[in-house]
Amino acid sequence: MTRGQRWLDSLAPSSGPEFGPIRARDGEFDGERAAFIAVVPDPANRFPRARENVVGLEQGWLLARAVRNVIDADRDANVKRPIVAIVDVKSQAYGRREELLGIHLACAAVDAYASARLAGHPVIALLVGPAMSGAYLAHGYQANRIVALDAPGTAVHAMGKEAAARVTRRSVESLDALGDTVLPMSYKMSAYARLGLLHELIEGIDADAPSSANIERVRTSLAAAVKDARSGPRDLSNWLASADAKRTRAASIDVRKRMREQWNA
Repeated sequence: MTRGQRWLDSLAPSSGPEFGPIRARDGEFDGERAAFIAVVPDPANRFPRARENVVGLEQGWLLARAVRNVIDADRDANVKRPIVAIVDVKSQAYGRREELLGIHLACAAVDAYASARLAGHPVIALLVGPAMSGAYLAHGYQANRIVALDAPGTAVHAMGKEAAARVTRRSVESLDALGDTVLPMSYKMSAYARLGLLHELIEGIDADAPSSANIERVRTSLAAAVKDARSGPRDLSNWLASADAKRTRAASIDVRKRMREQWNA
């Protein structure tokens, strides 16, 4: 069982719709109903490269369906249900067939998450495992707030460590050393947090076998993230507003400022 499945079962134990490799369930925290969505392995998938916990053609379209079902169900609700994306995705499905059949469109279809956020659903990404490449862009990266477990095996990156070492022509050990000085190259969640993108980095959690106390602690963090998201803007401007972002992403902030000035001139 993958971490994504395990945390879905822990946070939303009741059964719910199953869209092939996508699991969508209702759960509860802080007395409030919430939708939980996870990508799980699909050993029988007709696309061989999409049989693990990755986002391929079908996963992209089915994620969009699951999210839009929540949007449609809550269309007339005064208070929109939180949506929690449980993130444990190794990659998008790299393959010739996936490229020919438009995986870029399938993964872009998960603008459903952005639509949910803009419609007033607090969208929270809970990172419990790898959050890699286009899979993370499609499932989790459009969240109002991102919460992550500081645990071995949890990482955010464009590609796996071994692949990155091959591309940069370095050893894995030298790549790790580079990550200590160049934050975006690091595979440590503590380094990712210093970029200002995380709402909370939760330490001391057993990601593979969470105790009841671990689960309750994560529920509390999710509830706090939802409350914070509801009190803030629906866009992603908060990513550049934290003290960490102002310190480590000063150039990005300056570039955006200058582009706005030129656009509005």
